[in-house]
Amino acid sequence: MKLSAIIATILSWFALVFIISWISGRKSDNSTFFSGKRNQPWYIVAFAMIGSAMSGVTFVSVPGMVAASAFGYMQMALGFIAGQAVIAFVLVPLFYRMNVISIYSYLEQRFGLSSYRTGAWCFFISKLLGAAVRLFLVCISLQLMLFGPLGLPFVLNVAVCIAVLLLYTYRGGVKSVIWIDFLKTICMVSAIVLSIVFIARASGLDLGSLCRGIRDSGMSRMFYFDDPKHPQYFFKQFFGGLFTVVAMTGLDQDMMQRSLACRNFRDAQKNVITSSLLQTVVIFLFLVLGVLLYDFAGANGIEAAGDSLFPAVATSGKLPIVVGVFFVAGLIACSYAAGGSALTALTTSFTLDILHADLKGEEKLSKTRKTVHIAMALALGATIVIFNYLNNTSAIDAVYKLASYTYGPILGMFAFGILTRRQVRDRLVPVVAITAPALCLVLAHNSERWFNGYQFSYELLIVNALLTFLGLIVCSSGAKKSQCSGR
Repeated sequence: MKLSAIIATILSWFALVFIISWISGRKSDNSTFFSGKRNQPWYIVAFAMIGSAMSGVTFVSVPGMVAASAFGYMQMALGFIAGQAVIAFVLVPLFYRMNVISIYSYLEQRFGLSSYRTGAWCFFISKLLGAAVRLFLVCISLQLMLFGPLGLPFVLNVAVCIAVLLLYTYRGGVKSVIWIDFLKTICMVSAIVLSIVFIARASGLDLGSLCRGIRDSGMSRMFYFDDPKHPQYFFKQFFGGLFTVVAMTGLDQDMMQRSLACRNFRDAQKNVITSSLLQTVVIFLFLVLGVLLYDFAGANGIEAAGDSLFPAVATSGKLPIVVGVFFVAGLIACSYAAGGSALTALTTSFTLDILHADLKGEEKLSKTRKTVHIAMALALGATIVIFNYLNNTSAIDAVYKLASYTYGPILGMFAFGILTRRQVRDRLVPVVAITAPALCLVLAHNSERWFNGYQFSYELLIVNALLTFLGLIVCSSGAKKSQCSGR
């Protein structure tokens, strides 16, 4: 794929983003930024959320993973559906009934200020590092495809990335994020479908032979019930998916900000259920594409696997240029849209949960929010540069693992608050939130030796939440809280 085509694709996407941002950001205020004025159509939000849970990492990683784990990821996707049902029928009514902007304010009303800040800080650390990793990976791709061939440094690459995110979210906030996620979903689904169609054509496959080829492939195994110790074991994946989506969607300010932008909780429920079913279809298509990519690469002498498989095939020149164009558009859309939504959520959480700027009046809130937005963008940029300086894949893996450790205490706190009527000693909650992940770290490093070869997978999040729950029981009493604590 020629450099000029890559530049044209990226510039076209930027132009569309800024047009959408300008339209959605007109007459914006704090309510528009934080909650989209809670008047967004649920079907628009649902379509946007198909892609909102998928970053550029997902875009290139899921097709590449079928060689190692076949269609085993679908086990986790089934857990996602169950988890989304919990979000729709438990968390969404709760948050709408409380009329929250930041979902972590629930913890203050239920337990107290220390619990509230603990939840907010857990989210803040996880989201900052996770968003930085995702943006780092797309910056690496852009450095290889665009900035490197032009002789431009990585720091400029990062500066452009952060400037784009800042500009399109600065005014419209979550309203802009929803509509740009809508565009992202179009680009992503188009890239998947076009790639499947053109690879099938190039391989001489019609629909029937395509389905038979996928069915008979050694990479299409979906269910694993034979070895409970293996990370791919069905119940590990299913329940890991269930609790992961509850924690990282239902208890994540970034993701729930979209659902809370719907007109009422019933519209939000429709959005959550519809988007979860559509996301499952998209995940399945990603895995189908992965089988085709490996077969096509093997037949055409393309030496690539894993995360490099999709980029290598799409830009190899052995497929029509439209595949490469939509791949670049899909990668950029996924990565920048995920970064923009993370930046908006970080600004919301830091402004409301940590600085409590909503108590200072509308004018001061607006000024604080804009200052924090710029600060969060700079923090993201600095973290990306640090990752590049370290240039250590194990450091990146550690950051992804950190997300399961930081969301565990949040899941445990919300579960304790919803499932019990006990009141905790608020000042001890931060101790519990630190102790539980620390114990999980010890378990993860010693599980094979202690538990006869057992390896923890995504279920470590469940253990983390359970330890938090038990810790809160120890720090609690049966006394009911007489009133919500003030700030």
